[in-house]
Amino acid sequence: MPELPEVETVRRSLERAILGARVERAALHRADVLTGDAGPDGLLVGARIASLARHGKHMAIVADDGRALEIHLGMSGAVRCEAARDAESLGPWEASEHVHAAWLLRASSGARVLMRFSDPRRFGGLWTFPSEAALRAERWSRLGPDALTIGAEDLAAGLRGARRALKAVLLDQTVIAGVGNIYADESLFAARLSPVRSARGVRGEEVGRLRDAIVATLCRAVEAGGSTLRDGGYADAAGAEGAYQASHAVYGRGGETCRECGRRLRTAVVGGRTTVWCARCQAAPARRRPVG
Repeated sequence: MPELPEVETVRRSLERAILGARVERAALHRADVLTGDAGPDGLLVGARIASLARHGKHMAIVADDGRALEIHLGMSGAVRCEAARDAESLGPWEASEHVHAAWLLRASSGARVLMRFSDPRRFGGLWTFPSEAALRAERWSRLGPDALTIGAEDLAAGLRGARRALKAVLLDQTVIAGVGNIYADESLFAARLSPVRSARGVRGEEVGRLRDAIVATLCRAVEAGGSTLRDGGYADAAGAEGAYQASHAVYGRGGETCRECGRRLRTAVVGGRTTVWCARCQAAPARRRPVG
């Protein structure tokens, strides 16, 4: 947490707040959260924001001169934007316990925007690159295809030969980028596939069904602004919380009844993560008995 829908929601909200704005100042309060150039150039000072890119759970701010700043939210990271009423005041630049970096930007309208990056648990961070191409080559090339655009053939290739449980493979960001615990459970329920079955046994039309379920689930979650959980505190750049948690069919509902068949939902640890599914709706295929 956050997963692809939450990161995409943050990206879109940042786009509304800072696209086209020029970075006037930047302050780095914790040097250990940044990898790369920690100076003004690395932090995009003097540049105009040209685009905001995303791949899986990773996003980046790209400047008009090519510089790129990757922001990974990890488990508890957040980016917030607000109006900077007093640009000369030191107040907005004072480091709190969890605010690790801040930027002062001037929009094309002349209004100033204060953007802060915080990460209480420090599983995320910042990476600086001289170009978006360098970012993609050095960081994002290690990831699998983006979960919103992955094709059935790429998904089949990632599952083929995998001896792990299907849920564990979906959590592997080198196979498919962007799916985490929430949307793996929800996608598997939508595809009617058991999370504990062997990934390499998923073939043919099942792969296509899973691919479609992943994309449809993520699209619905993006439209709802992602999921804000009781223990997560996720919100977009404007502070708005997500609403998709109200639509969760299985995630976080272990021990409750399935909304489709009424059977009690099962819970187990798969791939190191708590997993919830319906053993009836997501029944694994019966094993063939040997002949003779």
